[in-house]
Amino acid sequence: MIDKLVNEHLILGIDPGTLFMGYALLHTVGQRTEIVTFGVKDVHKLEDQYARLQQEFFFLQELIDQYHPTELAIETQFVDKNPQTMIKIVHAQGVAIAAALSRDIPINEYSPMKIKMAITGNGHSTKEQVAGMLQHFLKIPDEQMPKKLDATDALGIAYCHYLQLGLPMKEKGAKNWTTFAKQKGLTDSALTGPNQKLLAALHGKK
Repeated sequence: MIDKLVNEHLILGIDPGTLFMGYALLHTVGQRTEIVTFGVKDVHKLEDQYARLQQEFFFLQELIDQYHPTELAIETQFVDKNPQTMIKIVHAQGVAIAAALSRDIPINEYSPMKIKMAITGNGHSTKEQVAGMLQHFLKIPDEQMPKKLDATDALGIAYCHYLQLGLPMKEKGAKNWTTFAKQKGLTDSALTGPNQKLLAALHGKK
């Protein structure tokens, strides 16, 4: 179990799903980040939906007991044209939140658009684009990139929470991300894709 030092966090990111649940553990100390583990819990072979939820719940409890994360970051409900799909995702979200609460872990929820904006600078980016940016930020070798994007989605959720903590920004003396960008002359309203200069500055690159 890590010491809960100032600016030290072990973030559990969860991409909820009733067939495949993405998970990731991100250890952060100040501006330093390190992937502890990430992957996908596959329960799609179980026919009963409640059995799948039960397996996810037990898996998360075991993961929490093994690594002792300091907080949970999870994606909030998305809008889907199929009400049944939305209901199933809500069930999966509830299971993840219940598992964290059973171990007294604080909950942090983020919308899909906010997660994408935090990672790529574009709230409408694709899962592949999010995965690519995370691979660059966290220096993940090609051979370690997972085949299922549920895993990188979960990592993105954890990384989004790390950015919301404001640690890089605080160390640079700004009150918020907008102020920091303006101080550095990095805002660019004409950009429709990722603001590469801002993202590079946040990660200490020139």
